[in-house]
Amino acid sequence: MNRTVGLDLLYSEKQIADEVRRLAGEITLTYNDSGEELVVAVVLKGAFFFASDLARQIKLPILVDFVKLSSYNGMNTTGRITMTKDMETPLAGKNVIILDDIIDTGISLEFLRDRLIERNPKSLKICTLIDKSGKRQRDVTADFVGFHCSGGFLVGYGLDLDEKFRELPAIYMLR
Repeated sequence: MNRTVGLDLLYSEKQIADEVRRLAGEITLTYNDSGEELVVAVVLKGAFFFASDLARQIKLPILVDFVKLSSYNGMNTTGRITMTKDMETPLAGKNVIILDDIIDTGISLEFLRDRLIERNPKSLKICTLIDKSGKRQRDVTADFVGFHCSGGFLVGYGLDLDEKFRELPAIYMLR
């Protein structure tokens, strides 16, 4: 790996795969009795890898759609949320789960949650691979959480620094 920054392994490919399997099982159990299709709202770009792996393991009929938000400049959040791609699926009366790679400050997820609630879903839950509570600024709680992480800037498995490092198969903390 020819990188100019230092990377420390935080979560291995196996740990990630195990958590994805566990989360898929929890989601399947939660919605199994509904008999309805589950709408999975994937937050791009970071959650793409996570969503791909998770969706194939959920044992329910699902409809996957995408939303793209922007709030970061380098390693810092700007505090301003821009929605650059909205969902196309009508959500009224449907069970919806927001799928995000990481909850950090909670600003972006609060923005998205509030926008989707306005569309009158039957239910709305949040699933995140990483709940990073150290910098939380908004009251956002995930219903399904893979890993709890207290701090550091993370890259890999979809997480990036200025669009770099997403392709790494494990998750690393930048030194």
